[in-house]
Amino acid sequence: MSVVISGICGFVGSSLARWLKESQPDLEIFGFDNFSRPGSHLNRAVLDGMGIKVFHADVRQASDVDNMPKAKWVIDAAANPSVLAGVDGISSSKQVIESNLYGSVNLLEYAKRHQAGFILISSSRVYSIAELQKIPLAPGAESYVFDEKQQSPQGVSANGIAESFSTAAPISLYGGTKLASEVLALEYAAMSNIPVWINRCGVLAGAGQFGRPDQGIFSYWIHSYLARQPLRYVGFGGSGLQVRDCLHPSDLSLLIKQQMDTANDGRPQICNIGGGKNSAMSLKQLSNWCSEKFAEHTVSTSSDTRMFDTPWIVMDNGLAKNTWKFEPKVSLNDILEEIAVHAKEHPEWLKVSAI
Repeated sequence: MSVVISGICGFVGSSLARWLKESQPDLEIFGFDNFSRPGSHLNRAVLDGMGIKVFHADVRQASDVDNMPKAKWVIDAAANPSVLAGVDGISSSKQVIESNLYGSVNLLEYAKRHQAGFILISSSRVYSIAELQKIPLAPGAESYVFDEKQQSPQGVSANGIAESFSTAAPISLYGGTKLASEVLALEYAAMSNIPVWINRCGVLAGAGQFGRPDQGIFSYWIHSYLARQPLRYVGFGGSGLQVRDCLHPSDLSLLIKQQMDTANDGRPQICNIGGGKNSAMSLKQLSNWCSEKFAEHTVSTSSDTRMFDTPWIVMDNGLAKNTWKFEPKVSLNDILEEIAVHAKEHPEWLKVSAI
């Protein structure tokens, strides 16, 4: 069987490629990347050494995608994954739409032409900002805690945000392009009779991730803390109580292996894929973990409220458990330890990734 991965030299794409190849040596894996992310070129030699062919191509260019060899499955892992994309002054709104939406369309056309299955790496940020901000929370000593005594929006519980949670705008350009890609993927599945699976991922984290304040926060925080770089809690009173869950890419890879062995058989095509409440942590808790690991480092505070900031996003992966028997195997502490080891071995990492 053959698999093509877009964004194959990014953290998610390269992690998926390596894990799938190691678990199935006879699997033919190839992919492409435009290497726009600083540091992504470092993954190319590793993949080449594993027999994984890497093409220099751009998902936004239909002709580039059309020229890819034929594959049985497509994994759409190319995206500008920042919730601030298009409003941060770094990328334009049109660039975000071209990368995240038009790129998915080019891949869906490829899948239709070759009758290939399609797996979309989507995002927790498809969920409504306004409704996320209505989630009842109580400020604990080190993190916000879901308040079960108060009325909640539909689709959220102490277990996290479920697939039934509102996706009403605004959700950011990043979230909007991902949500639009989901809809189009389902349309292509119905129109062309190709298998489509959509994984709404929470924060993916692990060694080798090029973290930034707006993406890859666990990696960014640990590398910055160890290097004694400036860090600050932004928004929500500068408390650092905001919570995210995280998932190791090997757990996502194991799920995708199952999905590639399955045709559309009536299972839900959209599932939340995250670490869940057992892998959730606030920035303050992460700082405390780093302090114990590396010695204390001062974190400044800012009460400024930024567009699209939310205090609590934990993914309820109950549907994935019922559908795929999905159960994260890599614990939160193991993820943090893995990143810490990498940070000690690569003190230049923040510079390499242009942070």
